Amino acid sequence: MRNLILVIFTISMCLFCFTSIANAQTRIDITTATVEPISVAIPEFATTSPSQRQMAHDIPMIISNDLMSSGLFRKIDKNSYIQDPASTAEAPRFGEWRSINAKALVSAKLIDEGKGNTRIEYRLWDVFSQRQLNGMAYVANGSNWRRIAHLISDDIYQRMTGENGYFDSRIVYIAETGSMRQKTKRLAIMDLDGANHKYLTSGKELVLTPRFSPNEQMITYLSYKNGKPRVYLYNLQTGRQTILGDFPGMTFAPRFSPDGEKVTMSMAKGGNSDIYELNLKTNRARRITRNSGIDTSPTYSPNGSKIVFESDRGGSQQLYIIETHGDSAKRISFGKGRYANPVWSPRGDLIAFTKMLKGKFYIGVMKPDGSGERLITTAYHVEGPTWAPNGRYLSYFKEVPQGKRRIAKLYAIDLTGYHEWQLKTPHDGSDPAWSPLHGQ
Repeated sequence: MRNLILVIFTISMCLFCFTSIANAQTRIDITTATVEPISVAIPEFATTSPSQRQMAHDIPMIISNDLMSSGLFRKIDKNSYIQDPASTAEAPRFGEWRSINAKALVSAKLIDEGKGNTRIEYRLWDVFSQRQLNGMAYVANGSNWRRIAHLISDDIYQRMTGENGYFDSRIVYIAETGSMRQKTKRLAIMDLDGANHKYLTSGKELVLTPRFSPNEQMITYLSYKNGKPRVYLYNLQTGRQTILGDFPGMTFAPRFSPDGEKVTMSMAKGGNSDIYELNLKTNRARRITRNSGIDTSPTYSPNGSKIVFESDRGGSQQLYIIETHGDSAKRISFGKGRYANPVWSPRGDLIAFTKMLKGKFYIGVMKPDGSGERLITTAYHVEGPTWAPNGRYLSYFKEVPQGKRRIAKLYAIDLTGYHEWQLKTPHDGSDPAWSPLHGQ
């Protein structure tokens, strides 16, 4: 478990008066198809302690990298800064920041509180209105300063866009090494920016399709030991792994319900694959679909009342929605091609999917009623969409030919499809799963 952070909201400190974002002149409208990135200045944090110099440099660098990766912000060259960090933290000279076209300004100072604790006082400014949009104080101890940087990034993102941030999150995925004939696959986890990378399994057994629990502390994944598929639960706090069950007909790990008390999965019995729901407290499975077709890849809606899944019951691979108590399923995909891997957005407004059409793979989204289908990226092989906790971005993996090999890498993209970037991993990677925000 990552170190806890003491977050201090000091009401009595007038320098941290909160200004409503609604009154600010500088704000990004992300409801349009294309967005003009907002220019933001993030100078180094002010400090008088030599032991804090590295932190004063690294935290704003992480914040800058976070914001730039979203595609909604533009970094201003630090060589153009006129005011120094110390005086900026005390009182910004807005005219100087306007002269270099900064729309938003981040200022902060570090205070040594002793016993290894550092107080980080941060403010976000609207340069043109000369108003403070937000201010917070955090206390860092040990290595949790990186997470504080992501929390500040989330706050800036929320204040400037009106939507929740997503930088204080993690990615669990399948790390791949070796040749095509002798490929080793290990379960791995990392911060969204690639930091704190850690392997969770040894690579002795094939592992597939990890999924996060709603509280972010538990992962399900499928492991083939001696050729037999088993579903494991991995506790990220304790490192303990337990077997959820043996499911011979399963090809994907189950997904958690929003309350974390159940999982939904597909199982083959008697030559027929259907959707089941397993109660984690009683370990009893309940059959949800009853059809002669192959029903697989189920995912809950955010309120847990419905499940979206893929099925060939109509003659081709399509997407269907069914009530969790087992009413008749309703088909929602009607475009050309085959549909797979449906995943419900945490906001409930969209369902992401993989589409195969005329020899090409696509990642797309549609509304839960099947309308508004949009294909947002394509590649030689692209698959496994997973949602950011704010429902604004998707991650997935791409395979591209490279000589006699195929190279798999993790990517993320915004819903417009205009901004895509590669996630940092030490080696190849597939099957990403995006965590909820830490602490939610």
